[in-house]
Amino acid sequence: MSRVRAALTPYALIFPGGVWLAIFFVVPTVVMLSLSLQSGNVADGFVFTWNWQSYVDGLTNYHDQIIRSLAYGLAATLIQIVIGFPVAYWIAFKGGRHKSVYLFLLLLPFLVSFVLRTISWQFLLSDNGMLLGPLKDLGLLPHDFRVLATPYAVIGGLAYNFLPFMVLPMYVALERIDPRVLEAANDLYANKFQTFIRVVFPLSLPGVFAGVLMTFVPATSDYVNASVLGGTNTTMIGNVIQNQYLVTQDYPTASALSFTLMALLLIGIFAYAKALGTEDVLEVAAR
Repeated sequence: MSRVRAALTPYALIFPGGVWLAIFFVVPTVVMLSLSLQSGNVADGFVFTWNWQSYVDGLTNYHDQIIRSLAYGLAATLIQIVIGFPVAYWIAFKGGRHKSVYLFLLLLPFLVSFVLRTISWQFLLSDNGMLLGPLKDLGLLPHDFRVLATPYAVIGGLAYNFLPFMVLPMYVALERIDPRVLEAANDLYANKFQTFIRVVFPLSLPGVFAGVLMTFVPATSDYVNASVLGGTNTTMIGNVIQNQYLVTQDYPTASALSFTLMALLLIGIFAYAKALGTEDVLEVAAR
């Protein structure tokens, strides 16, 4: 009896999570897949007809928004790496007994709604707002200078909103590095730059890998930042999908676009994992 309990315990522990995923992920995904292959309208109803034309129409009509979303997501992710790695490094190696305080400050903005945080940047970056207004009054910027409704505003908003998701995994990876490894590098006459390139950065790759996954996917599919900080020329595919679902109620096209975006993201993730060497990363993480 005890052996049976021991054998069933892992399955019992994973059962609630499996049910949760089945109800809120698998079932909606299957329903959305079915919708993407249907034809019809809201008034007359939708019928499953294996209508692959929705995928063709989605790629044909909205390829610009798809490419723009991938470019914005990639740019925001690169900015987060550049900004987040030094932050994670400083907290891990220089934070001392105040590491928890710094991590709390990093997560403090998450106590405020995602939408409200984005709207606050709209006030800061408005043409005559708190940031640009004084600079224009001092003559440091031309009066027609603007940031809102540009790709820079959208990418900046994406980088800001998802930055903690990049910093935290990198911090965890850096915090696990044994200080004796750094001391050994110094004993072998490696300078600080060589120690970072050959020791610190390779050992932090599991965190970088996780951080990219946690930021690139939501940044690429986001629609709030483009709606609040962008304009007509910065529309992302998330905005199109939202509009197709809630405004025009073209559910097949919206579902087809969602699956197209999902497929492109999965291809990008697998290519990224292959280029980085997932097995090597996992091997480093297991040490």
